[in-house]
Formats: sequence, C-alpha cells, structure tokens
Amino acid sequence: MNKAKRSLIVLVVLALAALFLLPSIRWYFFTPKDEKILATGSSEQIREYAWRMARNDLAELEKAARAPGDEPLPAGIEWMADRAKKLYKELGKAAPSSWTAKSVLAAYDSRKTAMSDIEDHYRTRILKIKNLQNTVVQLGLDLSGGMSVVIRADLPALEAKLGHSLSLSEREEAMSRALEVLNNRIDKFGLTEPVIRRQGEDGIYVEIPGAADPERINSIIMGRGRLAFHIVDDEATARLDDYLTTNPAGIGADLKVADPSIVPAGYVVRKFYKKDKYGLDEWTGRYLVITEQPGLDGNTIQRAERTNDPITGEPNIIFVLDNEGGEIFYALTSANVGKTLAVVLDDRIKAGARISEAIRESVRMTGFSVEESANLALILRSAALPVELVVESQQAIGASLGEDSIEEGKRAVLIGLLAVMAFMLVYYKGAGINAALAQVVNLYLMLSILSGFNLTLTLPAIAGFVLTVGMSVDANVIIFERIKEELLAGKGRRAAVEAGFGKAFWAVMDGNITTIIAALFLAQLGSGPIQGFAVSLAIGNLSSLFTALFVSRLLFDFGTDRGLKGVSISWRIK
Repeated sequence: MNKAKRSLIVLVVLALAALFLLPSIRWYFFTPKDEKILATGSSEQIREYAWRMARNDLAELEKAARAPGDEPLPAGIEWMADRAKKLYKELGKAAPSSWTAKSVLAAYDSRKTAMSDIEDHYRTRILKIKNLQNTVVQLGLDLSGGMSVVIRADLPALEAKLGHSLSLSEREEAMSRALEVLNNRIDKFGLTEPVIRRQGEDGIYVEIPGAADPERINSIIMGRGRLAFHIVDDEATARLDDYLTTNPAGIGADLKVADPSIVPAGYVVRKFYKKDKYGLDEWTGRYLVITEQPGLDGNTIQRAERTNDPITGEPNIIFVLDNEGGEIFYALTSANVGKTLAVVLDDRIKAGARISEAIRESVRMTGFSVEESANLALILRSAALPVELVVESQQAIGASLGEDSIEEGKRAVLIGLLAVMAFMLVYYKGAGINAALAQVVNLYLMLSILSGFNLTLTLPAIAGFVLTVGMSVDANVIIFERIKEELLAGKGRRAAVEAGFGKAFWAVMDGNITTIIAALFLAQLGSGPIQGFAVSLAIGNLSSLFTALFVSRLLFDFGTDRGLKGVSISWRIK
C-alpha cells in the first residue's frame, strides 16, 4: 500500500472518529449542568419544567404587552418573534416592522394557544438534549453514582399458582410482562430514567442513576398495579356534571362530593385520564361515578392485543380471560347491557366502553384511536403483574465516590500514558516521538468508539484502557526492533522502514488477534465488571493495531519524504 492510500485511510478514520466523539464533547463540555439534570430526568420532571417555564414566560410577555407604549420582548423569549412571523404568515396578516410584546401576543388567538406554544418550545429543546445524551459515552453506576438492583422472577411460584409447568413461550410472556410493568411505573414515580434489562432466564437488572431511596425503589419494584373493571352509573355521572357546572368547588381533593345525594351508596367518583404528549397520564377534566367494588379483577386476563377490524380497518382491542374470569365477566355484562364498562388502573379510569351484549372469555373493545388502543392493550397486558418479583441484591453508590473514581481513573490513564511515552522517548530516541503520537491517536480512537457505539464506561473499563496504554506499544517495539536490525544490516531509511514493517506485520497481528479473541470470550462469558474490562481491552487492541500499522508508518513516510536519511531509533545506531 502506497503512502497516498495510507494517508486517505488515516484521514477517513480520524474524521469518522471525530463525528463519533462530537456528541460526547457537546454533552460533557458544552451542555450546562442544569440542562443535563433535566435531560436525564423522567418525563414527569420534563413536563413540570416545561409547564413552569411556559407559565413564567407567558406572564412576562403579558406584563410587557399591558405596559404603555411598545415594550420589546422580555429577555429570554426573543425566539417568539420567529414563531410569531410564521403565525402571521399562516393567518395572511402583514407582519409588523418591529416585534414588540403586543405584536407577538396578538399572533395567538388565545392564552391557551400561547401557553401550549411556549411549552412545546421548552419540551422540544429538552428532548433534543435527551436524544443527545442517548448518543454519548455513558458512565456506569460505579462512576456516576446511583443504585443497582438484581431482581428474580419467581417462576416456580407462578407454576404452582397455574397448576402446570410453564412452557418456553409462557416463560417468555411472563418475563416480557414483568419488564413492561417495571418500565410502565418509572415515569409515574418521577424517577431519573433508569436502565431495565433482562438478565439470564429469570433475572431483571435495574440501574437507577443519581441519588436513590432504596425503600422507595423497593415499593416501585415490589408494588402490584391493580387493574379492575367497574360499571359506570351514567345517570349519577350526568348529575355530577350538572352539579359541578354550578358548583366548581363541590368536590374535594379526596374526590368526595359536597352534596352526598348525588353519588348513590356503593359508588365512588374517579377521574378519567388520557396519555398526553409526554406519554404521561393527564386528567381530561371529566369525573365518572363507578361501582365501589370491581366487577372483575385484572388478574384474570391471560393475554391482550391490539388488532384491526378486517372490514373497517378500525383498531380493536381483544383480550382473553381465564375460565373463572370468563364466567364472572359473563354475569357482569349480562346484568349491565347498555351500560358503560370502565377500565380502572390504580384508581385512575383509563378507558370506557359500552356493553352491547353479554360476553364470556374473549372480549373485543372498539371505538378507540390507534394510539388509545395501543396504550389500553399495554395496560391490560402489563398492569396486573403475572409473576412475583424477588429482590436478589441491591447496591448503592454515592455520587461523590463515583467522582473520585473518575478522577483516579483519569490520573491512572495519564500517568500510564506519560510513563510509556517517557520510556519510548528515552529508549528509541526520535522514533519514540512517533510512538508517543500513535499513543495519543490510540486513546482518541478508543474514546470515539465508546461514544459512537454508545457504550458504558465503568471502572473496570478504565482499567482495561490503562492496560491497553501499556500493551499498545508492544507493536511499536516489535516494529522498531525489526527496523533496527535492517539498519544494522546496512540498509537506508526507506528500505529499513519498509522491511521492518513488512517483517513485523504477522508478529504484530498474531499478538493482537490472540488478545482480541481472549477479550471476546471474556465479553461473551463474563458479565458486569468482567464484560466492561473485556470490551475496553478489545477496543484498545483494535485501535492500537491501526495506529501501529497505519499511523506510525505514515509518520515514518512523512520523515522520509522530507529528506531524512537516517532513523533516530537507537543509541547504538548513528
């Protein structure tokens, strides 16, 4: 391979590495700390932030618009001028020569529209940062601090409950539903976004970054969402609507109505919820009067899925009950044909459907949008946890301990890098500069691969990097020693470099390939810290192989093209 092709390959690799590394640089060095905290928070926290900022900004805008004269836009919301331009254009109105608080506010047809627009601005901005965070080098709990929990699904207990051994598909279904339940509860409790993944046949691994309360985490993991079906009293609901129209404060936070005659005995009031644009439960403003005791418990659901009607194409929800549940549901629907059936999860009404006929085990629900039907099918599948979860182990790591580990890791890499550079410069003279530059490029490539593939950096991974820093000069040592032999045999610079790299090629390849194979086996067979160490070791060997065979060779070629005759590579060779 000639120097031009080698230069092109090196430039392309370095450019790709820069693209891979750019998101991590933007996240860790140019994103403000408060925005990082928001981006790593839950959807509940992002929604609260967007609401708060929208209320504050709109209040400032309205205050400036009410002031005499033409007040300019308050500081921080100058972006609204661009949005107002689009709105004026959509309405076919002539845009003003200068944007003031009055002219911007006039672009909106209502206060609600302005509020929604400002909220969308902040939501979009934070979600963009959140997406950026998903493409950077992730820090493991041992570096960022937080809590890890290993959970085991008690499949034998489920077998005992069902009275038969679980098939492979039943085991997979039970684990999938358990994972859905845990994921579904995260935003409800406002936790920092965790990592939840399957581990082995019956294990679930949960990582929760930041400060975490073990008791609260256990209540989330071990709690059981209660799904049930209730009958709606449509007449009492209509009376309640009429009453609240004239008495808005007639119902308390505990959902008790001031006039007890409105809600019959044996019935309660519950709020009706829909998913908002954040994917969170949002009260629709409606109240429904439902039976206090559920007509059917959700634990009787065996499976649920969303389908499309073969004739109309409209989305349907089909769920199947066990034999006992089918008999109860048949009796319930037979006695309440024409009434509304409410799906209630943890005292929140999620959906309602009109009972058109008596139904047994197989239930079909219609009248929902595609998104609503998908959400309801998920609720029916996952709300009633089919298998008990047992906490196997918990580990909490303080954020300060993680920061100390990062500093110690950086110090170890830096000391190792400087020590290796010093040795190469002293022992190999000018060629040591070549090796030192290759080491810097090697470290740069390792970090870019971590960032590009969104890998997690842990303390064992840093140990793998430190080991790689020491091992990566092995290839340079082998190549340099071969070049020395060629120089001692009387060859010139160009011929010695060519022969040195050619004869050392297979020795370098063999040494690195065997290490990479060992690292791959460790990554496949190991878990946790061992896996992190193995991955970083494999990445380090791959990048060091590239820098030794391409970057080092290119640096020698540049020296030869500049007219250098000899090679400064040994104290014994002049």
